[in-house]
Amino acid sequence: MTPSPVTTQHWTVDVAGRPVELPIVAIKPDFAISLMMVIDLGVSFLDHAGKALAERLKPLRPDVIVGPATLGIPVAIEVSRALGLDQYVVLQKSPKIHLADALVEPITSITSKGEQRLLLDRRAVPLLAGKRAVVVDDVVASGSSLKGAIALARAAGAEVVGAGVVLTEAHEWRAVLGADAALVTGLGHIPQFAPDANGRFAPIAGT
Repeated sequence: MTPSPVTTQHWTVDVAGRPVELPIVAIKPDFAISLMMVIDLGVSFLDHAGKALAERLKPLRPDVIVGPATLGIPVAIEVSRALGLDQYVVLQKSPKIHLADALVEPITSITSKGEQRLLLDRRAVPLLAGKRAVVVDDVVASGSSLKGAIALARAAGAEVVGAGVVLTEAHEWRAVLGADAALVTGLGHIPQFAPDANGRFAPIAGT
């Protein structure tokens, strides 16, 4: 029995001591994820997540925080604020007019169709060159976005000393990041889901 792509199921995850109920969303009839949209969780959640991540990243002594669009941007802002940093660097995904000469890394995403790109405005390179950088994002799942962000920061001359995410999802990202997986700090973890014998989504063992 296969569940409907539209599900009323939820998964509760602990985010640094704060329980958050996430909807389970079917990506395919036999595969689902618990979807976190940080921009829908309110200012207090972003403040909580930013402060909690900042506390864990502070020992790395970052000079600058890097966040990929779109959902990594509010995370980058809140972590920067909590660390007392004013400047942060955004990696865009859409080819805006001022990014014609951007540094580019191709990426893929579990929640988006087709290949995408991360773009770093060359005018932001001085913010990264020779600096201790930490890349942050909302969720790491496939690892492609985080890998691309790390590569762009390094291409700009930064020393990437860490990566912070609100949630890690399953474990595919570890193989994609390779040795850089050791850089990742998360506030919580979510599994991936497949239908059980009753047609309801249940966590996939080992995720």
